[in-house]
Amino acid sequence: MRIRYGFRIALDCAQPTPTSFAVDVHSSRTTDIIISSPFLIHDENREPVASSRALDMFGNIRRRAVLPVGRTLLEMDGMIDDSGAHDAVAGFAGQSPIEDLPEEAMTFLLGSRYCETDLLSNDAWSLFGHTPEGWSRVQAICDFVHDHVAFGYAHADCTRSAAATLRDGRGVCRDFAHLAITFCRAMNIPARYCTGYLGDIGVPADPAPMDFSAWFEAYLDGRWYTFDARHNRPRVGRIVMARGRDATDVPIVNTFGAHRLGGFEVWTDEVAEQRAVA
Repeated sequence: MRIRYGFRIALDCAQPTPTSFAVDVHSSRTTDIIISSPFLIHDENREPVASSRALDMFGNIRRRAVLPVGRTLLEMDGMIDDSGAHDAVAGFAGQSPIEDLPEEAMTFLLGSRYCETDLLSNDAWSLFGHTPEGWSRVQAICDFVHDHVAFGYAHADCTRSAAATLRDGRGVCRDFAHLAITFCRAMNIPARYCTGYLGDIGVPADPAPMDFSAWFEAYLDGRWYTFDARHNRPRVGRIVMARGRDATDVPIVNTFGAHRLGGFEVWTDEVAEQRAVA
């Protein structure tokens, strides 16, 4: 299947503001991109703003720019080839002993800014210590988080951590991911945070405006599997933009100074393929 993806974001700054972005499709999927516009960044007079591009330590594409005073517009539009398959389900996937984990997975066992394994370790073992190791345990974690946390855009709070999400019982997709990641790590299962596009493909359309999404990946039987505690069902058409320890590593926009969000639009739609008529 083919999926059109893209965004249009407006940021308002009162002074020149250094900024980094993680808004490109992840480097692991660049070969799937059929066509993409350049990353457009310009001021309110349509004058281009200089930016740079590099890979970070997690293989994410990073853009950097100094936003000028006033409004800056960010735009990207593309089309990607996708398998159309649902997220993989491997019910018998086992949990790897810590001593057998590759070094790159060890990073994702540790606590981080939004994932306080030290605070939630006792809760994790109390809630999930009786569950079978491996896939069943990760799924039990997703079931709990899905049922315990109420989703709502009005609940968005960029300072909320996993412990606060457990306490408050509400949040947005990043909070679902942070809490599930923290429980996984506390149970010695490597888990990493993901951001990207997730359109309403193969499911009823959500009347709420489209946004970027967050989910997580758990390391089982020598590979990473996708889990989504918010939706808690296999989905079609995920397009990863960035992976990291938590949202600290992969903010869509990170300004080193104050800014105001002046506009935000995201699209992810399946595109019907044209067939030649004989």
